[in-house]
Amino acid sequence: MSTISKKTVGVVGGSGYTGGELLRLLLNHPHVVLDFVYSTTRAGKPISGAHADLIGQTELLFTNEINPNVDVLFLCLGHGLSGTFLHENPVNDNTKIIDLSNDFRLQADHHFLGKSFVYGLPEFQKSAIQSAQAVANPGCFATAIQLALLPLAHSKLLSEDVHINALTGSTGAGVKPSDTGHFSWRNNNVSWYKPFTHQHLGEICETLKEVQGNLPELHFLPIRGNFTRGIFVTAYTPFSGTEDDAKRIYKEYYQSHPFTHVSETSVHLKQVVNTNNCVIHLHKHGDKLLITSIIDNLLKGASGQAIENLNLMHGWEQKTGLQLKANVF
Repeated sequence: MSTISKKTVGVVGGSGYTGGELLRLLLNHPHVVLDFVYSTTRAGKPISGAHADLIGQTELLFTNEINPNVDVLFLCLGHGLSGTFLHENPVNDNTKIIDLSNDFRLQADHHFLGKSFVYGLPEFQKSAIQSAQAVANPGCFATAIQLALLPLAHSKLLSEDVHINALTGSTGAGVKPSDTGHFSWRNNNVSWYKPFTHQHLGEICETLKEVQGNLPELHFLPIRGNFTRGIFVTAYTPFSGTEDDAKRIYKEYYQSHPFTHVSETSVHLKQVVNTNNCVIHLHKHGDKLLITSIIDNLLKGASGQAIENLNLMHGWEQKTGLQLKANVF
């Protein structure tokens, strides 16, 4: 039996929610060794000091130095900071890069410092990810919404406006305190933000246009929820077929994608929290098709999908290190 050679991995910006989930997955991944976790503000301090759930999992300390020769570098920096970091900290040409910010997601930003970033949504372009040297991990809203609409776009059936409502947990706002992330404000409260202008619309539209060609208008309303993690998307658009027709289209599209599933019954958010799954439900009402798409924003919407891309880039089984159970009770 052949043995898989372990890859060395570095993480830049590992103190936030996304970084913490990524570290949890990497420490339990059978094919990698965590080499360093870079942080300028926590250098010399134990990783478990920032992530209490990792007590007993690792003795590593945060560092303000990087190893430019690791096999894989994950960037978990704030939006707009990944490009600056790579400018100031060159890495080996053979190092694979997976960036979790929005710096390289749009087609205009794919090429940077001689590297060509591939948009990392496996259900959209798995083969391109498999041969990529650098991947731009999709946004959390973008992941849930694209998975809701890709099968229709693939069948050239997005012909009229799509109305999208997406409810996200407080971890989507990041670990840094803010007025709308404060417990006293967020608890027992709901509000919308960035109506029809959210930054993830750019990557969503680019993907769907590449699949279908012309694209109708997407009306996207993001909502802040009073829970910690998960995204609950509902989208509706005219559809001339039956509900069974829609189910067939979706099941055929996702049959080779292990993390996206079509549910025969209505869904709830706890089904996907702490997993890398996306669960989709379809409901026909009159001439409208209602698509519900649910994910964990920190996993399928960020760190879990990054591990999925890691596996694809190295030819490993796609579900490696991602066999996670949902917290349904």
